[in-house]
Amino acid sequence: MCARQSCAFVYIPVSEKGRGVPSVNRPCPAIVAAGTASGVGKTSMALGLAALLARRGMKVQTFKVGPDFLDPGYLALASGRISYNLDSWMCGADYAKNLYARKTADADIAVVEGVMGMYDGAEAASSRGSTADIAALLGAPVLLAVNARGAARSLAAVVKGFCDFEPDARIIGVAANFCGGDRHAGILREALASAGLPPLLAAMPKGALPELFSRHLGLMSADTRTLTAQTIQRLADAVEAHADINALIAAASSTVPRKAEAARAPSAPLARIGVAMDEAFHFYYHDSLETLEKAGAQLVYFSPVRDAGLPEGLDGLYLGGGYPEVHAQALSRNTGMIRAVVEFAAAGHPVYAECGGLIYLSRGVEMADGARHSFAGILPVWARMRNSYKSLGYAEAVFSRDTLLGKSGGSVKGHMFHYSELIEDPLGCEGWQASYTVRRKGVDAPEGFLGGRNVLATYLHAHLVSHPAAAESFVNRCRAAAHV
Repeated sequence: MCARQSCAFVYIPVSEKGRGVPSVNRPCPAIVAAGTASGVGKTSMALGLAALLARRGMKVQTFKVGPDFLDPGYLALASGRISYNLDSWMCGADYAKNLYARKTADADIAVVEGVMGMYDGAEAASSRGSTADIAALLGAPVLLAVNARGAARSLAAVVKGFCDFEPDARIIGVAANFCGGDRHAGILREALASAGLPPLLAAMPKGALPELFSRHLGLMSADTRTLTAQTIQRLADAVEAHADINALIAAASSTVPRKAEAARAPSAPLARIGVAMDEAFHFYYHDSLETLEKAGAQLVYFSPVRDAGLPEGLDGLYLGGGYPEVHAQALSRNTGMIRAVVEFAAAGHPVYAECGGLIYLSRGVEMADGARHSFAGILPVWARMRNSYKSLGYAEAVFSRDTLLGKSGGSVKGHMFHYSELIEDPLGCEGWQASYTVRRKGVDAPEGFLGGRNVLATYLHAHLVSHPAAAESFVNRCRAAAHV
């Protein structure tokens, strides 16, 4: 389902999907699609598996390990159900297990796409936040994707290393991608069997999986143009032709305790929060949006690209991340929306902007070729696109002063991944100050640009589940501003 019929970007609004009631102690079979590294085909395998299972009439609930915004959109298109992130570093192990339990309550099977290599997580010295960590938390079996190009018995050595690296690893099968053909697959099958290793459950010949579009943040945002129905069917066909799907279904035997919590009804009047949602802005953690709803928000979706102005009766704005630079010309030409956002902030209503939202609040964006496109100008500096990423990794914001997300001393965890940078330091501009100390990779830096009391712009994609009080604080500030 799409937020707007005129939009090719596919998004299922939080308020429009059925939440369901968990069945008590009902096990949900699961397969975790892991990889030995990035680029070995685990995304294509996960998409093909989800699409094939859905085509067979199963209710498939998908998840993505880690902070990625893009793959969940692809998984949602393949399965027909909204996809969620499982991130034990940002949200904690208990929340990840609880989220999985709630979202699989009415599902027949779950497909969990891993992140990077199976043991790659938030830290080099542990697997915290990794695919292996999530698989162990869920008790879910792992299908390990391996690049088989140019390998024979050596592939068994790689698989053995992954099986033995940590005691909780439960690899039940191997997907050999970029295979040379049936003879090559037979050699790999024999090599694994002779070493007493998990069997070869998929042997995907080179070219069997259709290539997925990509851009600077990885895959392009999922919509019906970048992942067509035909491509989804080709992915499903490839898995059906080259994988032992019945063995995979049989192996998906995880039993997860149901720890779902009943939703709390807000005791105060709802705060109407406008959420930018279109092809330029759509990087949101779906359960962060649900956390806002639980805190008393009524989320109202709008398009900065196409809508002439903001929806009526809003109490606050949430401008998430995305690709404003790709749609810079359309955003810049929509002067009615820009004027509405500027007037909304000037009236004292809370405005929270993350990454792409920060760029939209800036004076504008300077492209790699030097071309400039003007935006809102609330944040009085320009953003500039780079040819390589500026920041990548987990981060934690500790509040150095009161802000929209909480009082001084509070904190929130999140992820930073952006190719843009601010040409000037906003902290040198009158009326702007830092409200965060962002801790990333052992380095503290001032961030969380606060304009007055009501505008907060940051490069951090905060996961509000990591500190639910942050969602409550934002909703309460919106509610309070509505009665000023």
